[in-house]
Amino acid sequence: MRTVVLTMKASVIEMFLVLLVTGVHSNKETAKKIKRPKFTVPQINCDVKAGKIINPEFIVKCPAGCQDPKYHVYGTDVYASYSSVCGAAVHSGVLDNSGGKILVRKVAGQSGYKGSYSNGVQSLSLPRWRESFIVLESKPKKGVTYPSALTYSSSKSPVAQAGETTKAYQRPPIPGTTAQPVTLMQLLAVTVAVATPTTMLPRPFPSAASTTSIPRPEPVGHRSQEMDLWSTTTYTSSQNRPGADPGLFPKEELSTQSLEPVSLGDPNCKIDLSFLIDGSTSIGKRRFRIQKQLLAEVAQALDIGPAGPLMGVVQYGDNPATHFNLKTHMNSRDLKTAIEKITQRGGLSNVGRAISFVTKNFFSKANGNRSGAPNVVVVMVDGWPTDKVEEASRLARESGINIFFITIEGAAENEKQYVVEPNFANKAVCRTNGFYSFHVQSWFGLHKTLQPLVKRVCDTDRLACSKTCLNSADIGFVIDGSSSVGTGNFRTVLQFVTNLTKEFEISDTDTRIGAVQYTYEQRLEFGFDKYSSKPDILNAIKRVGYWSGGTSTGAAINFALEQLFKKSKPNKRKLMILITDGRSYDDVRIPAMAAHLKGVITYAIGVAWAAQEELEVIATHPARDHSFFVDEFDNLYQYVPRIIQNICTEFNSQPRN
Repeated sequence: MRTVVLTMKASVIEMFLVLLVTGVHSNKETAKKIKRPKFTVPQINCDVKAGKIINPEFIVKCPAGCQDPKYHVYGTDVYASYSSVCGAAVHSGVLDNSGGKILVRKVAGQSGYKGSYSNGVQSLSLPRWRESFIVLESKPKKGVTYPSALTYSSSKSPVAQAGETTKAYQRPPIPGTTAQPVTLMQLLAVTVAVATPTTMLPRPFPSAASTTSIPRPEPVGHRSQEMDLWSTTTYTSSQNRPGADPGLFPKEELSTQSLEPVSLGDPNCKIDLSFLIDGSTSIGKRRFRIQKQLLAEVAQALDIGPAGPLMGVVQYGDNPATHFNLKTHMNSRDLKTAIEKITQRGGLSNVGRAISFVTKNFFSKANGNRSGAPNVVVVMVDGWPTDKVEEASRLARESGINIFFITIEGAAENEKQYVVEPNFANKAVCRTNGFYSFHVQSWFGLHKTLQPLVKRVCDTDRLACSKTCLNSADIGFVIDGSSSVGTGNFRTVLQFVTNLTKEFEISDTDTRIGAVQYTYEQRLEFGFDKYSSKPDILNAIKRVGYWSGGTSTGAAINFALEQLFKKSKPNKRKLMILITDGRSYDDVRIPAMAAHLKGVITYAIGVAWAAQEELEVIATHPARDHSFFVDEFDNLYQYVPRIIQNICTEFNSQPRN
């Protein structure tokens, strides 16, 4: 019997050797007729992760818009394979947000990945990951062939468009059931296997082709059903890993592959939030726990993260203290854990002192404050404050802080005599319209404020105390009333002032308007504290009477500094808008320098006979953004949009606080 088997083997081998020689000759002839296909760059979507692509090195084309925070990136320079390929390309600076071609090269897994903010993308840190990649400019190496179709580790191909050439991963074909050409070594292996009395198929011979056609293992918990089924066959995912047991991962990989990346946060609720919690002795331990429970629920409801809301906590009693700032905890899970560990401090209920502390110390860049995010403070008060809050709250509002009050179990009738400042909540919040204040009759009903509170603090369109270019300035108009202007042109100038004023949000806590008219002398038409509503300001501008006289612009600037801007509030931006139609009779250089040194941003608008070089001396640097000239008074209106745009551009380029 053994002789028969050996004879059969020899016959089969001899037959296949003949076929091999014939096949090689035939393939050479065919190769002469077939031209090498042109390389096509595969296109992928922004959300495709490097770990899903099996190819060790490839060139792809990314679409525009991959800077979006929802395309998660982990690491800096070297990225974990759990990252978005195109998001990492933008973060690394190889691509901008308009997309393009990149070269991706797989490298070994790292023991740690450091997060950073770069090119508009916030990457996150990761303790370790099984595989990494780097992104390079799409310059192919000479002699290296890059795939025109990518191989993916699941049956779904995340291509950018239907009909593209990218192909999904498929199981290795089972010999005898495929129409594909079969190599001699595969046939020999099958022949020997058939003749050998065993049920196991041997592993295929390792080759360059086989090492790239078999996928790397996916993270535990993310493997497809197809992969799970296939790992039970001889073609296990571990076969190209020397020393690995079939179907098993090293312990280190198991610990890292189950790691869930944290959220980047809800971009629709991008706020910097400080909770002021009541730690006074009068609140008691039980109610303090209820207060902490609300904080934990808020942390859970808000999707905390660097692209969304950030939250810190300050506890007040006799004196306030920060438990953690905006950048201490960057996800809801860690934040909840930290809240649970807070202990009560005791003491009085000095709310005003706590608000002043937050205004001066909490919202700083060092503590994680972001210039593009509204500053929000939620103050929780058991009963009533033991100090005054009105002045501290006014300064907070003028710093652009949105204050919400939650008052629980206010003073009873016989206790109202002890309240330091009646109606304190309405004096503290941005608007007395009920949006910024909650009153809870009992601590046991505190949980009912959760949903409305989260909804309101995330409603950035209604956060009226947020600093913007339109609600954060003291604007002083310095108006030339000299004889050369004339009554009709003077009314045109006042209309120009009106048009500019209409663009701003006017109130005692928002933008304030003042006006000076000058000739040889100067007259204060109205100061910053005279009117606190837009209708009142507009009516006051209409009532300004034409004076007539000479043109002493230098003296007018000094007068405005003394009578207007000296009384400006500390946290207000100071803007001087000077309109003149002629050359000054006195020197403007020293007064203009004084204005610049005092931090007054000066715009100089010249009409008709105004001297261009004088306007540039008066204007804040750069003069091209702060000085304007028109030939006729009737053309003044054209500069209103340009001036407003420049004011806002300059404001947005500066730190918020």
